Amino acid sequence: MASLWRAVMGDNTTPSTDDYDGVEFWVNPERTGWLTKQGEYIKTWRRRWFVLKQGKLFWFKEANINRGSKPRGVVPVANCLTVKGAEDVLNKQFAFELSTRSDTMYFIADSEEKKEDWINSIGRSIVQHSRSVTRDEILDYDNDSRK
Repeated sequence: MASLWRAVMGDNTTPSTDDYDGVEFWVNPERTGWLTKQGEYIKTWRRRWFVLKQGKLFWFKEANINRGSKPRGVVPVANCLTVKGAEDVLNKQFAFELSTRSDTMYFIADSEEKKEDWINSIGRSIVQHSRSVTRDEILDYDNDSRK
């Protein structure tokens, strides 16, 4: 099965600076935090520091990031279709998934509140960075996500 990274970026499995060029992920991100992520090849779970900024979801081994930090991976959320809870799929508490047309990536948050915060933030980013969205639709998503 192709990874979400390869599904959205092609066969190149490691991010290059072109994938995040111009995004200062170390300054004023939209959301940051620890999530546990399922590995791409060996399906073990690893704790990673995530940063959401300018329509890209980056992950790192450590939380102390700066200008010289190199992401372990990055997903352009505009290429994603859905983000939703996945406790029933994984049989794990606080789990959620991020999906493209061809693949799904799974995450586990530290609490229900953090899971919902990540789902809402990524969902807003998907809507904001999709190609055919109006400002009114972004506001509608914000209102709908809080119901």
